[in-house]
Amino acid sequence: MIYLDYGATSPLRQEAYEAMLPFWHQEFGNPGSLHNFGQNSHETIIQARKTIANSLGAKSAREIIFTSSGTESNNLAIIGAARRNKHRGQHLITSQIEHPSVLETCRFLEQEGFQVTYLPVDREGFVQIKDVKAAIRPDTVLISIMAANNETGTLQPIYEIGQLTKQHTILFHTDAVQFYGKIPFSVQELPIDLLSIGSHKIYGPKGVGALYIRRGVRIDPLLFGGGQERELRPSTLPTPLIVGFAAAAKAMTKEVAYEEQRLSNLRDYCFSQIQQEIENVELNGHPQKRLPGNINLSFEGIEGQAVLLELNREEIYISSGSACSAGKHAASHVLMAMGRNEEIAHQSLRITFGRQTTKNDIDILVNKLKSIIGYFRSMKTR
Repeated sequence: MIYLDYGATSPLRQEAYEAMLPFWHQEFGNPGSLHNFGQNSHETIIQARKTIANSLGAKSAREIIFTSSGTESNNLAIIGAARRNKHRGQHLITSQIEHPSVLETCRFLEQEGFQVTYLPVDREGFVQIKDVKAAIRPDTVLISIMAANNETGTLQPIYEIGQLTKQHTILFHTDAVQFYGKIPFSVQELPIDLLSIGSHKIYGPKGVGALYIRRGVRIDPLLFGGGQERELRPSTLPTPLIVGFAAAAKAMTKEVAYEEQRLSNLRDYCFSQIQQEIENVELNGHPQKRLPGNINLSFEGIEGQAVLLELNREEIYISSGSACSAGKHAASHVLMAMGRNEEIAHQSLRITFGRQTTKNDIDILVNKLKSIIGYFRSMKTR
């Protein structure tokens, strides 16, 4: 098996697995209980919160709110910030290439009376600073632009956008689910108020994420019924998942710089080999200003999902887009926003690398792609 769909999810790393084990059956106390057994779990979560905060460069562990996923973090950040600041204005800004958990949240808020500007992107998938400036209004209260696109891997100019929001006293949220763990960064160096991350993209367990909320920023809760997570996200905390998340974050922090360089080299090698072996292939997104382990390609005249299914038979696993849009078979909204037509958007494949990916994996992939695409193209000419 060759797994090249790390953008969808990653395998649980050993450190996270081992850290979680005791909390499934031995240390199962409710962290909200006052007795010692519950307080053992409580103290463990305190340490885990510090670890996640450190991995982000946050000043305080209290700036971390645990959620069930990056999707929930995005919902909480956007709806919570919009409702909290409704008295100041009802205008939001986002981009046309955001993850569905951002776009659909913004559409939901439109039903509540908010107005949303959906910024266009250029052919390489970049939000333009001039467009952000032009969209800002006196009643703008929040801008939400992702750090890195989940399909094309394009890195957005979040520092420049953040600087702009500070000039206008606008809250800035970024969906960093794909960015976190791929490129070293610190929230102290970025003018960001709210930042969403998820565990399973960094080799932690599924079912847990976090929202960074810079000290002094206030948002409204989406859930009610308990005092957990500063009353912003009430529910019994999943101690095993949080422990696994923290263990993965701690291990990731030690190796992220090395992996960034290694995966960048593999990415560039993979694309150069595909270019040499296969004609009429287009890279979607910027060749360098993208996630180190991401390649998004369109093969002229070939349906992306057809190639995916052929590779699947060979136990080579890639994606034709975002896992959150699987089954819809709609043309990628990201590629359409980048100016591709519907036919080309259907011809795209996303190949994403991770810790286990080797050069040999790429050589096998390229050979199989050459064979499959050559076969499909030959059938069309008959």
